[in-house]
Amino acid sequence: MPSPMPSLACAIRGALLTADPREKCFATRDVVRRWNKGALEWQFDVTMPDEPARPSEPELLPPSQMPKRGKGGSERGRIALWHSLAHIEFVAIDLALDMAGRFGEQMGEEFVSDFLSVAADEAMHFALLDRKLKTLGSYYGALPAHGGLWQAADETKHDVLARLAIVPMVLEARGLDVTPATLERVRAAGDESGAKILGRILDDEIRHVAFGTKHFIALVDKAQESPESTWKRLVKTYFRGAVKPPFNDSARLAAGLSREFYS
Repeated sequence: MPSPMPSLACAIRGALLTADPREKCFATRDVVRRWNKGALEWQFDVTMPDEPARPSEPELLPPSQMPKRGKGGSERGRIALWHSLAHIEFVAIDLALDMAGRFGEQMGEEFVSDFLSVAADEAMHFALLDRKLKTLGSYYGALPAHGGLWQAADETKHDVLARLAIVPMVLEARGLDVTPATLERVRAAGDESGAKILGRILDDEIRHVAFGTKHFIALVDKAQESPESTWKRLVKTYFRGAVKPPFNDSARLAAGLSREFYS
């Protein structure tokens, strides 16, 4: 008699509770592969953890205690830059997994497929950045990291609309604004391999923001409300800080975020 198929929620929860970065990347890819092959049951029989498992390193600090990174010109500055980016992508794996596992039953299979593909991308980005750190004689965990990146997930765990408004449409959209300047700085320093990694991440992030925007607009349209004013209300409620320029208008527009949202 064949063993019962494992549930989708169980598989996602298992990846979220994998602490080791390399193992988390493997676990995430495995969930996505099994989902794409139809080897996971559409069942939400376990809840998602309030917090994902974390490795013992890096030390997580409040944003106010994070050392200033500088422009990345010195070797130390370069390592700090790549370490910071690796940490963002590492947390992004968990954000995408949690999105699929926490809200998938409510939102349906297309939503799950979209955000599991985001999780696979983030795992690949992390692996590229971790490898980059190793070429610089460092590793992920060598420096302290921003401890507040999961906060947005925690504060929006009760509401998929709020989560979509803040994580893809504010935090990931910010990446569209700042990555091009970082890419140019890295290229100007003669680091072509680093520029290629950032170019790949930028292309993928446009797609990630587009997924978030698509599902956000579909939900708001169903409620017959204005996407722009609903987004502004949710950002005011759940986002600590301001959505500040400069904006990468062309990348945002490619992701479905017109100026009416954020101007």
